[in-house]
Amino acid sequence: MTLSNPITPSLWHDCDSLYMAHQTLFLQLQDDHQLNVNLLLLTLWLDKHHYSLAKPQWQTLQQATLTWEQKLLIPYRQLRRQSKALLETEEYQQMLKLELMLERKSQVMILKTLQSMSVKAGTNTNNANLSQYLALFDLDSRDFPSLQIS
Repeated sequence: MTLSNPITPSLWHDCDSLYMAHQTLFLQLQDDHQLNVNLLLLTLWLDKHHYSLAKPQWQTLQQATLTWEQKLLIPYRQLRRQSKALLETEEYQQMLKLELMLERKSQVMILKTLQSMSVKAGTNTNNANLSQYLALFDLDSRDFPSLQIS
């Protein structure tokens, strides 16, 4: 069954716990392979709830946030990391909060793009979303068993 838009902003609340459970791996994939952590979280959420997107849709989602990330989010993240040793703890925490705000903006962009897509529902995805997204970066989901949804 295909649904036009079963996804609501509340999915990001669910993703917060997924992020906390795999934070180190997510950040490693972000740093080593330039994955978008929000899209990675979305793959896990979709797989868990038995929704699936086709590979071209994952490419569209990746493209939708790429310019934003390259122009603002990634340079800001690099600045924050470089500044860590030079800042007081409170100043650094303020930078982290701003980065989180930028990440939330990215989530809004993802949702806006998702709302124009048809989402296939009701089938066991067998981690298809995770596999398709990782494949955009020449990665194999079997190399990340902790991310597999049973």
